[in-house]
Amino acid sequence: QVHLVESGGGLVRPGDSLRLSCAASERTLSQYTMAWFRQAPGNEREFVASIARTTDSPYYANSVRGRFTISRGDANMDLQMNSLKPEDTAVYYCAASMKPFNSQYPDVYSYWGQGTQVTVSS
Repeated sequence: QVHLVESGGGLVRPGDSLRLSCAASERTLSQYTMAWFRQAPGNEREFVASIARTTDSPYYANSVRGRFTISRGDANMDLQMNSLKPEDTAVYYCAASMKPFNSQYPDVYSYWGQGTQVTVSS
């Protein structure tokens, strides 16, 4: 099974940018639909963005559309986050699914990284 490791989180001010990266243990990420989720303390895990296995079509949560951009290579998936807001503060997780279509539901994704902390604060 594929192993995923997130990096790139940190502490930034509102309006700043961060680029998160998810490194995979294999160079065949085209086999998977990939996604980013996030979870803030006391909240449910929330869908952020995904990129489909078969088409590379992106799908974004309404809260991040126009600010975040998802992309991937053979063994990595990135999330460019611009115009960050305090409500973006969360642990961000990358995930992989064998399903061919984008999905906002966590239970669709079989493989998860350990997460990276993003904090947006003045």
